Amino acid sequence: MTTATLAMLGTFALVLAAELPDKTMVATLVLTTRFRALPVFLGVSVAFAVQCVIAVAFGSVLTLLPDPLVAGVVAVLFGAGAAMLLREGFTPADTSGADAARTGPRPVSFLRSALTSGGVLFAAEWGDASQLATAGLTARYAQPFAVGLGSFVALVTVAGIAVIVGHKIRGRIRPKPLQRVAGFVFAGFAAVALGQALF
Repeated sequence: MTTATLAMLGTFALVLAAELPDKTMVATLVLTTRFRALPVFLGVSVAFAVQCVIAVAFGSVLTLLPDPLVAGVVAVLFGAGAAMLLREGFTPADTSGADAARTGPRPVSFLRSALTSGGVLFAAEWGDASQLATAGLTARYAQPFAVGLGSFVALVTVAGIAVIVGHKIRGRIRPKPLQRVAGFVFAGFAAVALGQALF
């Protein structure tokens, strides 16, 4: 298996695990209950593409720095991601989206639905665990295209699940345990990177 393939598959698995229980899925799910599915999916996909490009660009800049410094930055990025996921994983569940899920899709234009959905998800993903992971993995593997593609496909997969399954998925997947597992995985990556920075 090539480094690029390993980077892409590793990124896909990590981002998917981090985002399945995250606000990305919940936000997409709620948007789908308010707008038609296709514009929501297209809007969030464009937002994810922009976020991945930004994260990969940041991670690529990190590869120009000395290895110990890069490892330190990667440790900080993964540590921040772990803190976010663990904080969300151990806080009480938010049920505020339940009422929104009962309302039907609103008659809004395709463009407005797509722009609203894209804007919401762009803001929600800014500085999120998956964006930090994408930047950190880009610096770690030095495979920006593979990491960006893996991250984008994972994010679009999560959005697709939310759009297809809709509000029913909220009763079938327990997000808190998944957030905790992803948080501990991020913490492990942070510890490894910190070890590389110090030794």
